[in-house]
Order: sequence, then C-alpha cells, then structure tokens
Amino acid sequence: MKKSSKVTLTVVAVVGLAGCSRRYDPCEAQYFDAGACNNAVSSGGYYWHGSWYPMRYSHPYPYYYDSYRYHVSHGGMVRAAPSGAYSRPSGASSGTSSPGGVVRGGFGSTGSGHSSGG
Repeated sequence: MKKSSKVTLTVVAVVGLAGCSRRYDPCEAQYFDAGACNNAVSSGGYYWHGSWYPMRYSHPYPYYYDSYRYHVSHGGMVRAAPSGAYSRPSGASSGTSSPGGVVRGGFGSTGSGHSSGG
C-alpha cells in the first residue's frame, strides 16, 4: 500500500470512530425523533445507549416538532439515530430527572445547548 492511501484510511477510520461516539439530542431538528423528543421534554432529559443525559428544554414539545418540520420543508436532512439508541435500560424509572443539564432554545444560534452550570 502506498503511504498516501495509508494516511487516507487512517483519517477515514478516525472520523468514523468520532461519529460513533456522538450522541444525538432527539429534539434537534436534524436528529429529530418524535417519541424520544416528547419523552425528553416531559421527563427533563433522554437516554442515549442506556446513559441518562439531563436536559432542560425551554419550550414545549410542539415547538421542537415545528422546528423539525421547518428544517425538513427547507431541504434539511434528518439523520436517524441507531435503533434503540433512546431506549431506557431495564430497571430505570420513567421519571428520571435532574435539576442540571443543558438548556435547549430555538434553532440556529439560539438553539445551541448552553450549560446551566457555573
């Protein structure tokens, strides 16, 4: 194998692995999942591959659904999370919530996550 093809394969492998560790907020328009978003808004967070991520959403569920519809209607793509990624692990209570977390606002620069910690 030539040196340049080894470098290319290494870069592709690193980028692929980095993408695997990314978690997707189910209420972000580009990753929207109706059921998971509705649960996340009502319970103050979501599960991602069995781990709980507390979030504080600044709007009710319909706002995030409308943002998703706007995103799609203007040509935006939606990347689906892997099957079962938002599943609650067995034995976890459905009302798991935490006062900390990230606040979600609108979309664009307003919709980026903001840490609520100091």
